[in-house]
Amino acid sequence: MNQAHFTDIPSVYSRILDKSKEIGFTMPSDLFIGSLLKTLISSRQKANVLELGTGIGLSLAWMVDGLDKDSVLTSIDNDPELTKIANGFFGEDPRLSILCEDGENWINNYSGPQFDLIFADAWPGKYSQIDEILSLVKVGGLYIVDDMNFQENWPIGHAEKAENLIKYLEKREDFNLTKMNWSTGVILMTKIK
Repeated sequence: MNQAHFTDIPSVYSRILDKSKEIGFTMPSDLFIGSLLKTLISSRQKANVLELGTGIGLSLAWMVDGLDKDSVLTSIDNDPELTKIANGFFGEDPRLSILCEDGENWINNYSGPQFDLIFADAWPGKYSQIDEILSLVKVGGLYIVDDMNFQENWPIGHAEKAENLIKYLEKREDFNLTKMNWSTGVILMTKIK
């Protein structure tokens, strides 16, 4: 089996990747996490999905590809340039809302329905507001974070923060957790109560 052979890359992905290189965006998600997200999202019908950290939209391309016609996806980033670029790639898809907001404020003020899947790829919802974001996952819903293995671009002290997050998540009794030493290091959790 060749896990690096992808047959279902979203059609918009290569254009987003080209734009990423053009503007020097250096924090793209890889194909592995994209494929995983698409697979998990496509298992849900009428899903309510949240992405924290739109970036330029590389992971978002996979997530949108996995949505059924009755699902909705909210993606949040605090960078107006990146959210404008991402919006340009996804047009008027009624299932998708790309918001340019501070993630911590959004999480603290959110009062809508819980989510079937949350992909936390930004500081808020991963290293801050962790209890708040986990409370927004439905029972049976999924919480996913990547970049949990050491990354060359991590600032001094970040490895300790990642290790502390892992230890905290392992102690949660309201979630089942799987750690995958795959891609950039993935934690996949399902809420059980």
